[in-house]
Amino acid sequence: MSDHSAIETIADVLIVDDHPMMRRGLTQLLEMEPRLNPVGQACSGEQAIKMAIQDEPDLILMDLNMPVMDGIETIRQIRNAEVHSKIIVFTVSNDHADVFRALRAGADGYLLKDMEPEDLIKSILNCAGGQQIFSPELMDVISKALRDRKIINGPSPADLTDRERQVLKLIADGQSNKMIARDLDIAEGTVKVHVKRLLSKLGMRSRVEAAVWVVENQWLL
Repeated sequence: MSDHSAIETIADVLIVDDHPMMRRGLTQLLEMEPRLNPVGQACSGEQAIKMAIQDEPDLILMDLNMPVMDGIETIRQIRNAEVHSKIIVFTVSNDHADVFRALRAGADGYLLKDMEPEDLIKSILNCAGGQQIFSPELMDVISKALRDRKIINGPSPADLTDRERQVLKLIADGQSNKMIARDLDIAEGTVKVHVKRLLSKLGMRSRVEAAVWVVENQWLL
């Protein structure tokens, strides 16, 4: 069903959706994959934040359209709480504004709910393994979202060190921290430090935002 090279260990997954049938269906689907462990269900943004802080699962599958607190604000508050779980938005919305807002809030991937179950499992495994994931049909939307930004006030790589530039380019290639460490012959912990610093310098919240920005701005590097 899935790519066995994506992840070597079991990943704990928190499912966040206000529809009970969706939560149950996703739980049953994930239970079919031995490397994914659905550890909890949240029916609201508030509950998701509490569970994310308490349990810090490896990955959070997040709906966007929820009452009271939507997925974007939920992601933002989870990141502000310094929870480092991977977060995948799983939604019906292919609107470029929603995609870009999710990336800015700190999402690690964006998938549409009309995808095949096998593709969803594969994407989740890939994200758990450190890759950035998007529904293929969203790539044009993501490019448009970035073109809509004000380039003059956008991020600049001018303050990045040579090593941080190297790491940034490898992030854009979809490599995980472990893969980057192997390619550059440095410790994985060192890679994490470089990633944190370069995201801070670029004013970005996630590896995904950085990766997509690199694709759109190769000439700056």
